[in-house]
Amino acid sequence: MNLNLKKYSFNTICLSFIALLFSACSPQATFRIVEKPITWNETREQLSLQYLRERHGLDKEQATISPQMVVVHWTAIDNIEVTFDVFDSPTLGGREDLTSASNLNVSSQFLIDRDGTIFRLLPDTTFARHTIGLNYCAIGIENVGGPEAPLTKAQLKANENLIRYLRKKYPLEYVIGHHEYQLFQETELWKEADPDYRTIKTDPGDSFMKKLRKNLSDLNLKPIPTTY
Repeated sequence: MNLNLKKYSFNTICLSFIALLFSACSPQATFRIVEKPITWNETREQLSLQYLRERHGLDKEQATISPQMVVVHWTAIDNIEVTFDVFDSPTLGGREDLTSASNLNVSSQFLIDRDGTIFRLLPDTTFARHTIGLNYCAIGIENVGGPEAPLTKAQLKANENLIRYLRKKYPLEYVIGHHEYQLFQETELWKEADPDYRTIKTDPGDSFMKKLRKNLSDLNLKPIPTTY
C-alpha cells in the first residue's frame, strides 16, 4: 500500500469515527409534556359533576374519567394562546347549540401546537367536555389548526407519541377522530341523555386519522364501528 493510500484510509477511518461519535452524542427528540393548566375551580368542578350526572347518567363525587379511548380534535383556531383563552373559562358563552345542554365550557386534557409541542391543560383523568356521549371515558387531544391550516407532520408525530404514552397508563381501546364520534351511538360506551343532542363535526378528518392509525397499528386498537 502506498503512502497516499495509507493516508486516505486513515483519514476515512477518522472521519467515520467522528461521524459515529457525533451521531451518538447529538441531541435526539425527547417526548415532553408542558404543563399549561386551564382554570379548574369550584364552578368548573360543580358544572362537570352536573354534566356527568345529567348528560351521562353518572353520579360521582369527583369529576374524573376512566379512560377507554382517545378523541383527536382540531381547534379551528390557528393560534395556541387564543385557543388556551377559549378553553380557560369554566363557563361557556355564545354557543347556543352547546349551552342548551350545559353552561360548562368545552376543553380537552391535551393541546398540541403546530410545531408538535404538547401541552397538558388538565390532568389525564380529569373530566373535560369535548365529545358528546363519550366525555366520561375519553381523553381529548386538541390540535391547533383546521380546514385553513391543515395539521402538520409534527402534530401527527406528537399525537402518536402522546397516545403511546397514554396507552401505557390506561386501558385504551379506541383512538377516534371527533368526526367519528356518532358511530358509537349504538355501542355500550355511548352515554347521552338527550337523543337529539348532536353536533356535526369534521375534525380532524379521515386523512389525518388514517395516517395516525397506521402509525399506531402495532398497538392493536379496536376498529371503530362503521355504521350507526
